Amino acid sequence: MSQKETLYLLCGLLCDAYTFARQKAALRDRYDVRVVDFFGLDSMESMARKVLDDAPARFSVCGFSMGGRVALKIMELAPERVARLCLLDTGVGPVAEGEAEKRQVLIDLAQAKGNSALLDTWLPPMLHPTRQKDPAFIGPLGEMICRATPAIFARQQKALLTRSDARPLLPKIKIPTYVVVGRQDAWSTIEQHEAFARDIPGAKLVVIEDSGHFVPVEQPDQLSAVLGEMMQVETN
Repeated sequence: MSQKETLYLLCGLLCDAYTFARQKAALRDRYDVRVVDFFGLDSMESMARKVLDDAPARFSVCGFSMGGRVALKIMELAPERVARLCLLDTGVGPVAEGEAEKRQVLIDLAQAKGNSALLDTWLPPMLHPTRQKDPAFIGPLGEMICRATPAIFARQQKALLTRSDARPLLPKIKIPTYVVVGRQDAWSTIEQHEAFARDIPGAKLVVIEDSGHFVPVEQPDQLSAVLGEMMQVETN
């Protein structure tokens, strides 16, 4: 019996295994699915090396939001080890003007009032409008966010604010790549994904309907189907 291929699912800011629970359940019979959070780390390189230190010689990877930037750092550090790449509701550029100040406001809020304060400010705009006030949907996400700490939040924000510009890397990516985005993602828009997908040779752009930024939780079955399709793509 052949060994299962490994698929890493990389968590976003303040996210843990809950984010990808449905994808892991859907795909684990066919693949060795490993969900990675980045609690306690404060740089893209340390996050990428956490994955590389755990990974087999060759693996596929899907990075969500901050995790997408980690996936790109992995591609920078060890491109020969990655078989397939999925960039999910993420970005590729450097720190934008005014971004540090906006992130600092959230860091200060969490440190003053706890991560629960983020549930009224940071979280709702990232969801589809119909889910922003749905307690049954927001409840588990809120529990996840509060499982982290303000210190974890600050460290992960530091990683995002010290990230490098990944745009020069994109034309060098020569593996099967899926660029996936929620139709109603106001945080990382379709237009942003269309732009960087054009810079990756042969990349496939997939728009997930009826979803904001949190595609893995908002439309878990659609994402599981996309990842299953990606894993069937032949690699060199």
